[in-house]
Amino acid sequence: MKIDTLGVQAFVAIADRGSFQSAANSPHVTQTAITQRLRKLETFLGVTLIERTTRSMALTDIGSSFLPQARRLLGELADALVDIRETGMARRGDVSIACVPTVGVQYLPRILQAYSGRYPHNRIKILDHASSAVEEAVLRREVEFGINIARDHHPDLNTVPLTDDRYVLICHEDHPLARRRRIGWSQLQSYPLIFAGEVSGNRALLDVALETSGLALRSFYEVQRSSTAVGLVAQGVGAAVVPALALQKGAYPTVRTIELTHPAVSRTLVLVARKTAQLSPAAQALYDMISEQATLKGR
Repeated sequence: MKIDTLGVQAFVAIADRGSFQSAANSPHVTQTAITQRLRKLETFLGVTLIERTTRSMALTDIGSSFLPQARRLLGELADALVDIRETGMARRGDVSIACVPTVGVQYLPRILQAYSGRYPHNRIKILDHASSAVEEAVLRREVEFGINIARDHHPDLNTVPLTDDRYVLICHEDHPLARRRRIGWSQLQSYPLIFAGEVSGNRALLDVALETSGLALRSFYEVQRSSTAVGLVAQGVGAAVVPALALQKGAYPTVRTIELTHPAVSRTLVLVARKTAQLSPAAQALYDMISEQATLKGR
């Protein structure tokens, strides 16, 4: 059924303003056009909404009953159009993204604050996953895009480099290495180390880098998340190899960070999205802000 929006608008305008002439002044149309719109609506409904003579007009009983419904219909339509328009302008909408956990410690919060300041009504859902799960979430459309560790990604995905994140050694302030500013990987062999577990994307990258350099380290503790390693280090359990972004500045005053050398090993974080993806306006705005932040850092 085709809804006669113009007829409903004309009816409400006449009822609210008390005359056909006054109603014509509101939407900037002629009195003849207002009359024709009302007549068309009444013909469609099969009822008379307004009784009119050459000198006066009045709502019929049906017209009086219909008026509040007509106002509500027009109000809901206006609200719906505003919502759609604001969604198209990224002013309103929900965004789902996936990322490796360390991204949410230092890298992402500042960008999300800027995004929320620009689009305060947009809600963001973050799935913090292991690297392989980030890719799967993007491919299965559970999220619109992700931030992942650079690697050989699925052919259906596009990647955009964001930043390099160097691996460092962290230890408690009472640890024998706490006063060192930098240390070579080979010097870690005699210390209990907390290392990334097998399912972590960090582990695969570190194994390749160290094997290439002819180094082998045996971990005493394996964890899947760098945040767990940081917590263990803060309690003096051992020293840990983690990405630099895993440690929030000032969060653990008793934890020291030491540069790892020979070799210097880092990972690259990338934006990941499906090649055929049509991001929602809200997601596209966040995607662009993250990408722009990487461009600014690269200058």
